[in-house]
Amino acid sequence: MISVFWCVVTFMVIVATAVCTRRNTTREAKQRKRRAELPPGSMGLPYIGETLQLYSQDPNVFFAAKQKRYGEIFKMHILGCPCVMLASPEAARFVLVTEAHLFRPTYPKSKEHLIGPSALFFHQGDYHLRVRKLVQGSLSLDTVRRLVGDIDHLATVRRLVGDIAHLATVLLDSWGEREAVTVFSELKKFSFEVGILAIFGNIESHYREELKKNYSTVDKGYNSFPTVLPGTSYRKAVLARKRLNQILAEIICERKEKRLEENDLLGSLLNSKDERGEALREDQIADNIIGVLFAAQDTTASAMTWIVKYLHDNQKVLAAVKAEQKAIQEMNGYGRQPLTWSQTRNMSVTYKVVLESLRMASIISFTFREAVADVEYKGYLIPKGWKVMPLFRNIHHNPGFFADPEKFDPSRFEETPKPYTFMPFGNGVHSCPGNELAKLEMLIITHHLTSRFRWEVLGSQSGIQYSPFPVPLHGLPTRFWKESAA
Repeated sequence: MISVFWCVVTFMVIVATAVCTRRNTTREAKQRKRRAELPPGSMGLPYIGETLQLYSQDPNVFFAAKQKRYGEIFKMHILGCPCVMLASPEAARFVLVTEAHLFRPTYPKSKEHLIGPSALFFHQGDYHLRVRKLVQGSLSLDTVRRLVGDIDHLATVRRLVGDIAHLATVLLDSWGEREAVTVFSELKKFSFEVGILAIFGNIESHYREELKKNYSTVDKGYNSFPTVLPGTSYRKAVLARKRLNQILAEIICERKEKRLEENDLLGSLLNSKDERGEALREDQIADNIIGVLFAAQDTTASAMTWIVKYLHDNQKVLAAVKAEQKAIQEMNGYGRQPLTWSQTRNMSVTYKVVLESLRMASIISFTFREAVADVEYKGYLIPKGWKVMPLFRNIHHNPGFFADPEKFDPSRFEETPKPYTFMPFGNGVHSCPGNELAKLEMLIITHHLTSRFRWEVLGSQSGIQYSPFPVPLHGLPTRFWKESAA
């Protein structure tokens, strides 16, 4: 009887303790939720927020002023979205690496529609891992190594397209024959051709021209107001995107008929099968090809344009790069032999210029993520559905990580930056898989420009415009002069 009594008492104590603990846990959770408040900051005008200020000011000044006023975590309203901006390496690591599952990659729906909903950077989970592995494999160091000669060829050789003889891409030889060159628009042509090379290999010229024409229309409409009214840039872009699907379907059909097994990105996507033996659908292949083209063109062209600008503005650095590249030029018989992979691996001065240009320009000022649940970070609430943006630009220009950050100083990269303080290609599972190809393009273009030309920037030598990535004002109009080979 006594033992039964004590069993009942013990059971009641256990239940009471559990109820009390649950109540305390619930109370603590409610208190924690009450304590977690939105970060400080300004939401600006309804819907528009502070988008106009963002795209009308120097991004260094705009974001630095925000950080100075509110700290390393602050809220904003830009591009029609409430956002939490994070300006510390620890926060970038939290969002992009350690707690990446809580923040999905995201873009405005209008832009996602033009690129394609199956594109690599719109996804998490198994599909993302599968496609990312394929893209990484097609852009690995081994693959990129094999592209050196072809990219070098693109930068220098004339060929016949249609009835007009012209340079394939950046028209380097013609730069010294023209009064002015808009560097950004010319380098976009080059980066597009490199993207085509990496995706399709040596594709037939009529496919290349159709891809170029329709992709250009999509590119022009990408940042326009998303209305499908006839005649608008966005409507034209939507129609051009459908045409790109048709062109890609024709290329895929031709490959299948000829049973071609190429070691390019298209070949990797076509040959891939999941654990159930299922291949990727053609629309998934098309979306990922357009996504890679989008990621490869403007960002790389912007970075190369800034390299031209920074070298022009820093003559001592330019002289050091010229000395390094002219030695390679002489070794190759002044253009009689192409660049080699080993030569691009031994451009130590030029490589530091590339890294410092990426830091200074910070082409990707921030990256879009979206909270998939309410998240608390450093005592602040990040509500579910809000955009979360690690601010690479603020981190790259923080004097605590880079002394005198507004000074162009490639020598700072003689030492490896602290972790998560230098992220020109992002970080974590959604970082840019084509970063090695992009850096190779920059090295090859810099080699040819510095060993064969001298140049002067025309008009205003300051100012930034957005397209949507930051580039020097008016795309950097520049006058080039050829230098003697020896």
